[in-house]
Amino acid sequence: MQAVILAAGMGKRLKDLTANNTKCMVKVNGVALIDRMLHQLDRLKLQRIVIVVGYERKKLMEYISGLNINTPVEYVENEIYDKTNNIYSLALAKEYLLEDDTLLLESDLIFEDDVLKVLIEDKRETLALVDKYESWMDGTVIKIGEDDAIQSFVPGKKFVFDDIPYYYKTVNIYKFSKHFSRTHYVPFLEAYSKALGNNEYYEQVLRVITLLDDPEIKAKRLNGQLWYEIDDIQDLDIAESMFAQSDDEKVSRLQARYGGYWRYPKLLDFCYLVNPYYPPKKMMDEMKANFEKLLTQYPSGMYVNSLLASKNFGVKRDYIAVGNGAAELIKSIMEKDNGIIGVVSPTFEEYPNRYSSESTVRYMPEKEDFRYDENDLIKYFTANPADTILIVNPDNPTGNYIKYEGIIKLLDWAKSENKKVILDESFIDFADLERVTFISDDMLERYDNLVVIKSISKSYGVPGIRLGVAVSSDIELISFIKKDVAIWNINSFGEFYLQIAEKYKKDYESGLDMFYGARKKLVKELSMIKNIHVMPTQANYVMCSLEGGISAKEVTKKLLVQHNILIKDLSAKMGKSGRKGEFVRIAVRDEKDNKKLVLALKEVMA
Repeated sequence: MQAVILAAGMGKRLKDLTANNTKCMVKVNGVALIDRMLHQLDRLKLQRIVIVVGYERKKLMEYISGLNINTPVEYVENEIYDKTNNIYSLALAKEYLLEDDTLLLESDLIFEDDVLKVLIEDKRETLALVDKYESWMDGTVIKIGEDDAIQSFVPGKKFVFDDIPYYYKTVNIYKFSKHFSRTHYVPFLEAYSKALGNNEYYEQVLRVITLLDDPEIKAKRLNGQLWYEIDDIQDLDIAESMFAQSDDEKVSRLQARYGGYWRYPKLLDFCYLVNPYYPPKKMMDEMKANFEKLLTQYPSGMYVNSLLASKNFGVKRDYIAVGNGAAELIKSIMEKDNGIIGVVSPTFEEYPNRYSSESTVRYMPEKEDFRYDENDLIKYFTANPADTILIVNPDNPTGNYIKYEGIIKLLDWAKSENKKVILDESFIDFADLERVTFISDDMLERYDNLVVIKSISKSYGVPGIRLGVAVSSDIELISFIKKDVAIWNINSFGEFYLQIAEKYKKDYESGLDMFYGARKKLVKELSMIKNIHVMPTQANYVMCSLEGGISAKEVTKKLLVQHNILIKDLSAKMGKSGRKGEFVRIAVRDEKDNKKLVLALKEVMA
């Protein structure tokens, strides 16, 4: 068996990285794509490796000569690489295809060794390597029938989004038998090139072949093996995290992304916090039906969006400001002079991170499981005065909850002491002990020292449209926020969500009921795992302490590397709390995903 690598292209989308080098010389974590690929092929003990070169071919050939590859390397030169596509490059190497069984690869790929292993070990002679289609993938997809038969090749221009559940993406790695090349591929390649020219793609030939009664080629499906195609700098960035040189680096790179995990195949995100049972399909279908208008038309300004939010939350328009996520509102509020601010530690650090540490007083709960109530806060901040008290209720990451009567007592005390209170209710809807919001005209007018923040993204499971609200009867503050943020701080999708949300209130309530059941079951199952202590929670996450000398960093790493599950390592956050120990935070997802997490944790903690 031999390998044929197509490496003639220019890789223009990688811009400066390919200004003087061919695409396959771009480095991922310090190792060039062609370096990695050639050493992977070298381990297969092939008869030879044929590389079709074009752009910057002399540099590439010189580079390869210094890689100490034991397998003989031969070159085919594409002199008109800038005027042709890869069908011409492969046509130049057609005589090689007729001489031996062939692994055909494109040079802009990075993959783990098992990707080649599953192809080589499959006894079938002619295979197209494919993977289940994911939203980050681009290029040719196929549909697969019974016995791995390829029903059709679907080029990009004929891609139908409704058919996504049935699509598989070609990995651009193939195994051709010599017989298939002689009787099928090369004859059709010659005919296709003659009829349609050289500015086509070699997969177009396969598309025609699959129309035959006996095309010979079958699909070989990957099952979780990692690969990535690098077309631009965003692809390169993702590849560097997927194929990090160490497990620690992989965890660090993923944690530093703060989202966008749909581009990571099969990653289960138990780190970031959303509602697993909302929004309902009907709401999403309604948004899809209006997608074109929402994409192509300007959103309204703050005046209209405040009106929509006031309708949704039942407060006066002058009392509410809408943010591009709660984070935008937090930034605006915390950049004002709030005097000395008192916070609980640990808590949601976005607040204190936006404020001077010299003007921050931290209360560190000393009770078991980081529990605290209104009396603890009043006692501490009487002894350690603060002008503004920040309360996240339920708190993040502990899940600690202060009951309604406790918040009332705290607000009365703060008002009598002329203190302001910032109350973050982003997780209040997940509290099943009681669920009482302070977002109402009566409460806001009763406590003019109160500012309530709520993340719609977290409570309603729509983080992608970035919505949050700040509510207060302090009209001067709300007016300041509205002027502080951009006039179009909310996009059309966020505005439309606010417009239709009221219709789906019953769905929201039923979704919360399902959530309560899922959380109860997850807490019970986590509590049964050795060396895990689960803390009481009223939020959509669970904070756990790890015992028996097990580190949070190691558990986080093993879950990601061995099971493709991401949780929150609280080591950095807990350092500010003054408490020793190993802690993680686990989001509550639906019962199917929660079960996968529990099984993985049992294995990791064993």
